[in-house]
Amino acid sequence: MNTLLPELHDGHAPITLQQLFRDALEAYDDWDAGALVPTVEFQGDRFSIAEVFDHMRFCTDILPRNMLIEIKERLTRPMTSQNSIDEMTFSTAARVMCVLLRKRAMHHDDADLALVLKRLSAQNQMRPA
Repeated sequence: MNTLLPELHDGHAPITLQQLFRDALEAYDDWDAGALVPTVEFQGDRFSIAEVFDHMRFCTDILPRNMLIEIKERLTRPMTSQNSIDEMTFSTAARVMCVLLRKRAMHHDDADLALVLKRLSAQNQMRPA
């Protein structure tokens, strides 16, 4: 993906990217119904929270406890993973948030969000395995 966000290094995100993920979680919480997809600022540029979550989908770093609690509060059913939920990675959390964004787009018919998610999905299909 061509983005100004910092790249992962062997699955690890720089602390600035982890903090941006936290900002995106907060923006998701503050998102008013009917409003456009929230954005967060990073080094003078604005990124949709969908871009931030998608960017972290391959991060193997363990999620800090405070963010883990925020993600667990959003789950409506137990996770089916062999890993303990108390050791969730940014990757798992990002995937959860991407699903929640898609559900919100379908539920609210948010054309702007649907377009962002469609574009990100197309870019993911082009990523090397």
